[in-house]
Amino acid sequence: MRFLEFSAPHDVRWAHVEDPSIGSADQAIVAPVAATTCDLDRAAIAGLTPFQGPFALGHECVARVVALGDDCAGLRVGDLVVVPWHIACGMCDLCVTGHPTRCQQTPPYAMFGLPIGGHWGGMFSELISVPWAKNNLIKIPEGVTPASAAAASDSLTDAYGAVLRGLRTRPTEPVLVIGGLTHGLYASAFAVQLGSEEVAYVDSDERRRSIASTYGAQAVSDVRELSRSKYPVVIDASAAPEGLHRALQATAPGGHCHSIGIYFEEISLPLLSMYMDDVTFSTGRPDITPHLPAVLGMLASKKIDPTLAFSETVHFDDLPQALLQLPEKPLVIFD
Repeated sequence: MRFLEFSAPHDVRWAHVEDPSIGSADQAIVAPVAATTCDLDRAAIAGLTPFQGPFALGHECVARVVALGDDCAGLRVGDLVVVPWHIACGMCDLCVTGHPTRCQQTPPYAMFGLPIGGHWGGMFSELISVPWAKNNLIKIPEGVTPASAAAASDSLTDAYGAVLRGLRTRPTEPVLVIGGLTHGLYASAFAVQLGSEEVAYVDSDERRRSIASTYGAQAVSDVRELSRSKYPVVIDASAAPEGLHRALQATAPGGHCHSIGIYFEEISLPLLSMYMDDVTFSTGRPDITPHLPAVLGMLASKKIDPTLAFSETVHFDDLPQALLQLPEKPLVIFD
């Protein structure tokens, strides 16, 4: 089978291995039908991360089940499923309490698409082997297209969880999103749907501002254009140090700021002002499976349309050439 391999910055190519086969009762083999890049994939290809090749790329997709072990209750061959980015058993104490990213049965940081917790393959592949399938693969409901759920493996659900962290204890409160990553567009959409009375989105990119406006946010190019200077809930989706500082400065006393962006270098934080204003800051790898039912439910009810964020459509056969152009958020189709 073919899979897309990251060899080095600005160097992705097809590689070949034998087709996976069922080797344990809890295993499934799936074939992607729709996928997309995460902002992290784009950064890796551009040489903006410390990750060294070669490794298989891709960690966001909807796939069709093609083979199952004997212990895969609830799944059938032919099911369309979301494949979460993290590798998790679903049965240990941390998985059961909603923290599959910290699964006690896998190496630390085990995931599809990056080798830091071992080589588990990538989702830009003709076939994917999924362990503990009954606890990881989540069937997409009627009315949800593979394209609309393609990002649910990571960025879409990450954005939902990020907004929920702040609004869970501050329901209806205003939300500010500092944009830059696709995650920020999804965060603005979820903030509206989760009941925020006011959602503001700040981004210098006109295309992204237009999409955020469609989702119901007030979209501006500069925080100075907003009527308020402080927000109880703030999402940093900039992946830029200046964006993170802007987010923290805009967090109201007693407020919560969550950063979706990944920072590969040490960054100073305004800890004194955060201390004086009792600002809570969080960041971290997103737990996907606990939130997938809610996210897929919103897709089924047509409350949000994630496909608005796709920058273009790319066929699987054209991936090496297409991804070297660093598209922002391509929808990858496999048929």
